[in-house]
Amino acid sequence: MTAVQPPVKRRYDTSSRREAAARNRTAILDAARELFTSRGYTATPMAAIAEQAGVALDTVYASVGRKPQLARLLIETAISGTGGAVPAEERDYVRAIQAATDAETKIAIYAAAIRAIAARLAPLLAMLQQAAPAEPQLAALWHEIAERRAANMRRFVADLAAVATLRVDLDEAADIVWATNAPEVYQLLVGQRGWSPSRYEHFLADAWHRLLLAG
Repeated sequence: MTAVQPPVKRRYDTSSRREAAARNRTAILDAARELFTSRGYTATPMAAIAEQAGVALDTVYASVGRKPQLARLLIETAISGTGGAVPAEERDYVRAIQAATDAETKIAIYAAAIRAIAARLAPLLAMLQQAAPAEPQLAALWHEIAERRAANMRRFVADLAAVATLRVDLDEAADIVWATNAPEVYQLLVGQRGWSPSRYEHFLADAWHRLLLAG
């Protein structure tokens, strides 16, 4: 009598599902970025984002959450330059700054990094400014980001002070960097006054060198 073989279990391929989910998430973020910056946050319903991305509305909610969570994700990805939030100490440019042995190199690396971040973040600034009064979660997000930036600036100038003498104390130095690298400055100089991004980067590096370093 021939033994009955058990049915062969098919291996469940999760890679294709992960790839499809990643594509959907990217399409949703791209659509939200375009619509939020062209129409505004309030005037953009989630259904319009789903239509623009070519996915079902339920897919949008499952992938990125509700509208405030989607806006937060856009801001975090603009800051990190990746698909999600990345702590400051884990970013490549921060590690490069820490590894540099002189203040001029540290400043140059940071100015280049801010140029890239500001280019991604500045278009979303108007969205946040327009939406924050009516959307407490976005107002809280912008305050949180401002405080995170302030803490990061403190670490940056402390790193500078470890290799060079500063003209001002650490608190004032941190505030100078915090103010000059704000996305509003990029928006004013590049967006409104027509500066090139490279000119903006040079301005930052030159200003920090003059304002922060003694001698």
